[in-house]
Amino acid sequence: MPKIKLGTKSPRIDMTPMVDLFTLLLTFFILTATFRPQEVAPVDTPFSVSEKPMMDANVMTVLIAKDNRIFFNVDNGPDTILKFRPKVLAEMGKRYNIEFTDDELRKFERNGASFGVAIQDMKAYLAARDSDERAALEKGIPIDSADNQLALWILFARQVNPSVQTMIKGDADTDFPIVREVLDILQEKNVNRFNLITNLRGAGEIVVTEETTE
Repeated sequence: MPKIKLGTKSPRIDMTPMVDLFTLLLTFFILTATFRPQEVAPVDTPFSVSEKPMMDANVMTVLIAKDNRIFFNVDNGPDTILKFRPKVLAEMGKRYNIEFTDDELRKFERNGASFGVAIQDMKAYLAARDSDERAALEKGIPIDSADNQLALWILFARQVNPSVQTMIKGDADTDFPIVREVLDILQEKNVNRFNLITNLRGAGEIVVTEETTE
């Protein structure tokens, strides 16, 4: 008796669930990702041959613009629940008897960009309606001996986050005296190890060169 020959069918793979999962993951990453804010002052960094990548967390940055204005930035830490950034602002407020509201602290936390305003103008800076109003207030962080606010930002950033690392980003045409003054402030606060942000020669990417002032 002849055997019954079963028909063969080509296997069919339904990719619909995989596409749905990919779309869901892509949407999640887009909504939760934080983008690096654009610098408030254009800085043409010098070139180097170092290939050490720039850190993403536990970083405070001193930015020296071409016109010698000083800007400062500190990140929120490796986990957003740590809220290092608003804590540093709150400490500065206590030092100058300025009480920042919860809404102002949240705005400062969400901003994430470098700032170059005196602490006395910070409330107006946070209340500014657009970038033009903020730019008018950014005259640089005071570093004179009578009111060295940069030194206090550095002090409180290190107190709030002892793991914070220091980076300096300066324009290639910045005057050396202002750089020397920033280095003196760092040494005064016992910051003897820092990183210089540079461009990788021939590639144009941001890299870090480690320096010491000991």
